[in-house]
Amino acid sequence: MPNLNSLEKALPVAPLKIVVMDSAKTMGNEINKYLVEFRKSIDNNVSKDGGIQGYIEDSYLVDHICPRFGTGEGKGVFLESVRGKDLFILVDVCNHSLTYTINGHVNHMSPDDHYQDLKRIIAAATGKAHRINVIMPFLYEGRQHKRSARESLDCAFMLEELYNMGIDNFITFDAHDPRVCNAIPLKGFDNYITPYNFIRALLEQEKDLIIDKEHLVVISPDEGALNRTVYFANVLGVNTGMFYKRRDYTTIVNGKNPIVAHEFLGDNLEGKDVIILDDMISSGESMIDTARQLKDMNARRVFICCTFGLFTNGLEAFDEAYKKGYFEKVVTTNLNYLPPEIYERPYYVQANMSNFIASIIDFMNHDVSMENVHTPAEKIHQALKEYNERTAKNRNA
Repeated sequence: MPNLNSLEKALPVAPLKIVVMDSAKTMGNEINKYLVEFRKSIDNNVSKDGGIQGYIEDSYLVDHICPRFGTGEGKGVFLESVRGKDLFILVDVCNHSLTYTINGHVNHMSPDDHYQDLKRIIAAATGKAHRINVIMPFLYEGRQHKRSARESLDCAFMLEELYNMGIDNFITFDAHDPRVCNAIPLKGFDNYITPYNFIRALLEQEKDLIIDKEHLVVISPDEGALNRTVYFANVLGVNTGMFYKRRDYTTIVNGKNPIVAHEFLGDNLEGKDVIILDDMISSGESMIDTARQLKDMNARRVFICCTFGLFTNGLEAFDEAYKKGYFEKVVTTNLNYLPPEIYERPYYVQANMSNFIASIIDFMNHDVSMENVHTPAEKIHQALKEYNERTAKNRNA
């Protein structure tokens, strides 16, 4: 974990406990494992002080359930005490693999169902826990963050509702538009980005990447992703480009205006490797079209990096695009549920975020500065340095 000096000098706010909702069990178990191993290995005054209750444990997970009645109605129940605990609740609102029975019919859980279960757990803990922190990697209704017609403001209302219920901090990743935090201007809202994890995963997978202006370009697939792309390109020291999505605003298909064409703004890409950076792959249609156009512009290799791989239309289109050579790799995080078959695809690479979230939880539990976590430029430079030293050593061997 980074910046350990601050952890060694700080006391925890309260005994740490983690509520891992069923939607995020795999990642939650990994986070718990990291925390258990780290706290057993760290040598500080807190770990040595037997008077600090629950600092070193074999598990920080809270035993709880969210059972449902035959009508589909549910409730949240803690099976152990959470009184006085610093509670972190982890939920993945995009996990569609979970089901429940309603009047004898099997129903897949939607983001709305996961959100309701989250509120049930918060309601069960409010007034007992010392502090309640929600970790929601994929921001619920994050794409419904602004009003452009007579429509609901679901994301803003969600944030307001959770704070009215008594939560203290809200943590998310790569929010579609982080300005939605304006709905709760006096409350804690942390939005973390994932460029370090992307470049680390790519450098581990690809042995011949050259990170400089002559060999690599970072591309934004639309104007909405430009800020994160410019940051990533600046840290890597390479150039950037952008696609402009021309949409048909007279038509709505699947809740959005269909894309008519992608127009590219940028320098010559011939012979260069390209990283496409975005917050999510939904159906994947626009991402595949962007990769195809980049190859038409004679890009050498195309790497797709997205925080959330939703793949709402399945993997067939990506399989076909890979066979046609439109891209080399698709890199996503483990912040949301992924279909099991994706791990069998030769083009898929996962950027594991479990250790990163464990660091966030530990820093927040000690109430120390999160500056080093928020600004990963130094870690990216260190990863590039290690990669360049490793590749130089292999060339000389």
